[in-house]
Amino acid sequence: MTPTLARPAASTGSLFSFLALVLGAAALALGGVFLRHSELPPTASAVYRVALAIPVFFLLDRLSARHEARHEPAGATGAPAMPVRLVLVGFIFSGNLALYHWSMTLTTLANANLLANLAPIFVVLGARLFLGKRFKPGFLFGMLCALAGAFVLIGHRLDFGSRHMAGNLLGLLSAVFYGAYLLAVSLVRAQHRTMTVMAWSSVGTLIVLLPLTLARGESLVPHTPHGVLMLVALALVSHVGGQGLIAYALARLPAALSSITLLVQPVIAAVLGGWLFHEYLSPVEFAGAVVILAGIVIARRFS
Repeated sequence: MTPTLARPAASTGSLFSFLALVLGAAALALGGVFLRHSELPPTASAVYRVALAIPVFFLLDRLSARHEARHEPAGATGAPAMPVRLVLVGFIFSGNLALYHWSMTLTTLANANLLANLAPIFVVLGARLFLGKRFKPGFLFGMLCALAGAFVLIGHRLDFGSRHMAGNLLGLLSAVFYGAYLLAVSLVRAQHRTMTVMAWSSVGTLIVLLPLTLARGESLVPHTPHGVLMLVALALVSHVGGQGLIAYALARLPAALSSITLLVQPVIAAVLGGWLFHEYLSPVEFAGAVVILAGIVIARRFS
């Protein structure tokens, strides 16, 4: 009787985590809107993104720890946090943010976005080579469908001319780092609370990004209240909300499926572009968005 009752609960938890992942992707897509209106260069904006989020994560982690202490038996909260390990996760994420933002200055925005969205390929390769994971053909087909849809959605804006070579390589490398970050979070999330992971990994990200921004001579001073508001929104919505929900989902969902599901970001960004900036989808772009969604559904079915 026990296994029969456990299955629906596990299925419900998995569905809830999947919805959290989609909401996290939506929050990340909103980050593009905030960056577009930021008064600071991209890397400087990323510094505020993590710096303003850190105290929020630590506060939420403290509240979560108190809640667990009240409602769970002694010793049930798991091993204490290992900050060094979690800070190293932040180092990986800083590579993704820095390279992605740097690539946007050396190539087109469409190129940078598409190349950054190739992360599922590196998640699957990393999981297979380093973790011994095996994937069903249907799952891999779903991944290829989602990636093909991304090419169709963004394809008409791509420009892979030689003048963009350096930026394109940086964009591709940012996808490698993001794939590594998703795998790393999926591993540490099994032993630590979501907010613990996010708090200490954000510290690690800031340790790398702040000196890098200062070395590049980027301004860290917003000029208007609107500029401040955009940085606060980037931190609370995209980092606390977006990355926090993704980290939560990675405790239950495979990193490979999560990385493919995050391909919904360009679809959400396209919808937001039509709503906020009147950048409406053409029939071909709409078809690409549908293929992305179909690929995600197929990958989830066979994961």
